This record gives sequence, C-alpha cells and structure tokens, in this order.
Amino acid sequence: MQDLPGSPRLPNRLLWIYSVPTMGIGFMFFFVVLYLMKYATDVLLMAPAAVSVIFGVSRVLDAVTDPLAGYFSDRTQSRHGRRRPWLLGAALPLGLAFLMIWAAPLALKGAGLVAWMAVAVVTFYAVMTLVNVPHQSWGAELSEDYHERTRIFGRRHLMTNVGTVTAVLCLFFITRSDEPRDLVLLLTAIFSVFTVVTIIAAALTLRERTEFQGRGPQAVLGVYRDLGRNPHARLIMVVYFIESLGGATIGVLTPYMAQYVILEISFPLVVLTYMIASTVTVPLWTALSQRMGKKALWLSSMVVTSLGFGCFFFVGEGDVAVSYVLAFILGAAGGCGNVIAPSVTSDVVDWDELETGERKEGGYFAAFSFMQKSAAGITIMITGFALQLSGYVPNAPQGETVQLAIRSLYALFPLSCYCIGALLFVRFSLNEEAHAAVKAALAERRAQG
Repeated sequence: MQDLPGSPRLPNRLLWIYSVPTMGIGFMFFFVVLYLMKYATDVLLMAPAAVSVIFGVSRVLDAVTDPLAGYFSDRTQSRHGRRRPWLLGAALPLGLAFLMIWAAPLALKGAGLVAWMAVAVVTFYAVMTLVNVPHQSWGAELSEDYHERTRIFGRRHLMTNVGTVTAVLCLFFITRSDEPRDLVLLLTAIFSVFTVVTIIAAALTLRERTEFQGRGPQAVLGVYRDLGRNPHARLIMVVYFIESLGGATIGVLTPYMAQYVILEISFPLVVLTYMIASTVTVPLWTALSQRMGKKALWLSSMVVTSLGFGCFFFVGEGDVAVSYVLAFILGAAGGCGNVIAPSVTSDVVDWDELETGERKEGGYFAAFSFMQKSAAGITIMITGFALQLSGYVPNAPQGETVQLAIRSLYALFPLSCYCIGALLFVRFSLNEEAHAAVKAALAERRAQG
C-alpha cells in the first residue's frame, strides 16, 4: 500500500491514484445531469413533469442517505480503515445502478417505465453518495496543509472533468446516432466497468490515517448540529448550494438552448467547450489560490460567472461564435468553485475539530454532497415544470413562450444565483492566517494527548 508522505507536498503518484476514479464518477454523474432529461423526454417519450418528480423524490431520500453515509463513514473502525470498506462495498452497486438507468426494457411504457426509472435514479444517487462521500473525505485526510488541499482537490476536479469531457464526446455521437438507445447502453456499460475497477484499485492502494479512527461524531445528527453551530460551515454550505443551483443549468438546459433557441449549434460541443475550459484552468486556480487566497479567488470567479450567464439572455438564433466564447468563459470561471469549495470545506473541518474534538470529514462532505445533488435536482425539476407549463413539444420548433422560458432559465436564473452567492461569501473569514492558528492549536492539543 502507498504510505502517506511526511512532507506537506504529496507525490504525484499518490495524487493520481487518488483522483483517477473520479474520471468514471464524473462521467456517470454528469452523463445523468447532461442527458437524462433529454433522453427521457425525447427518446423514451416520458412526460417532463414525471422526470422532474423522480428527481424530486431522489432529493428527498438524499436527505436521509447523505447524513447516514457521512456518519457511518466517520464512525467505521476496522483494520482496513474507515473509508476503504465503503468504497470496496459500493463500487459494484454503483456500476449496476448506473446501467439500470439506461437499460429500461423496450416493452416498458407508462407507469411501468416511470417506476423503473424511479428505482434506477434513486438507487444511483444513493450509491453514488456511498462512494463520493468517503472518497472526498479521504482526500481531506491526505494533507492538513492549507494550499496542498487545493492541489489535491484540483487534481480530483481535473480527473472529474476528464470524465465529463468524455461524457460530452460520447453525447456528440449519441445525438447523431439512428439507434441512440443501443449506443447509450454500450458506452455506459464500458464506463461502469472502468469506474468499478478504478475505485477498487484506489481503495486497495491508498493508506488511511489510522490516528483519525474512532474520532467520528457520537450521534448520527451530531454533525448537523455542529455544522449549524459552525459559522464558517453554515456560510459556505449556503454559498455552495446557491452556486450549484445556478451551475447545474449548463448541463440541464444546454440541450434545449442549443436545439430550440440558437438552432445552428451542437449542444455537446457547447458543453465540451465549457468543460475543456474548466479542465485546462485547474493549474491556474491552484497557483492563483496561493497568490490571491481562496476567498478572493472564489469570489472573483462567481462575479465573472454571473456576468457570463447573464449575457446568454441576449443570445438568439445563429449566435454560434458568441455562444462558444461565453461557454469558454463560464467553464474557466465556473470550474474554480469545484476546486476551491472542497479545499475550503477541509479547512472548516479542522475548525470543527478544534471546537468539538471530533473528525467529521464524512459528515461535512455528505452535507455538501447533498447540497450539490439537491441543487441539480431542483434545477431539473424547475426545468421540467417550466417546459411543460410553457407548452414545450419534444422534437418540434418551439414558440416564443417556450424560447423565452428556456432563455430565462439559462441566463437570468444562474445570474441571480451567482450574484447572491458572491454577496454572501464576502462574509467568509477562515483565511490562511486563521487556519494556521487552528492548525497550531490542534497540533498542541494532539501533542498533549
């Protein structure tokens, strides 16, 4: 097994071992976000409102599964560690649940199809939590260094984006296929196997911090009690939720914006432009966070992102070049939050340990996982009901009312979200100096036993 290094800077080999599984995780998560609504409404011919309800139910159940996953991950004690057993146990169910979403029998129609999709989506998100929460928590434990955590989660975000870009490339061919169901099933099967194998390989290779075992919360809801008492956690949780709410529009609504508003553009290429920009700028965010600080960098990215989305309200038929430019700007700025947010969360966990004497990475990342998934689900719900109420007809030219609904949801909604998030985040105060004081106090406490 790979030993944890004693120096603040981790070797690249360890970072790759840790981050490669997120390529498959990113593919799965964003393939669902990017394509499930479009696939369900235009290929399976399900009612948009029915798909919205399914996502709404999964979000309600996440309120139960996410805190349980975080709690039991933090509390697990075994000779194999507290994160590894969860990754090993959930890897295969994750692959099977993902396949189930896209493998609905052809004979299923109406209520039967809705029931199949409901079970598949709910199971997928539940098992994704059992993988993602321990994996993110493990990343926070790899280093306690303020800037090294940004490097860790920057690498994790990089591989997640590689998976997302791959998903977009797959969609490029899927949307041009005469048999999309068959191609979707083949591609999702390949990535299910890849994801399962890489998760298991990482879990068997990485070594955990044994000194953190037995340091989890004493009560299942204790993390949320302490989170509510933690002013830093309360603030960034709200900010991250609002940012995720607006950011989800790029995945959910781009297919509709491209096909029914811009018309002469490929939605996979728009999303691909966004994700490439988000991927190639990861080293930039890692470097700038050391020069500007995490707060100033994340705040600046929110402002740029809000303006970028706002400009899309004025995009119309044939504005192809403008759309690609805006997508690149949004990708470059929007990706910053996915690098900085988990790094900041790790710092907040240290503050919590100083206050409570417990290590609750799992609980904290479960809370933020819930925020992210809830945001995506709410955005999908809003989209589904808005399309249905505006008179949306699948695979047909849309009237002005539908186009206005799509344009408003794609531009004004995220504009408002990112502006609110930026105004709130101005109050965040756990900077590098404050975190250094927390680390010093923790080191003194640990030295005293």
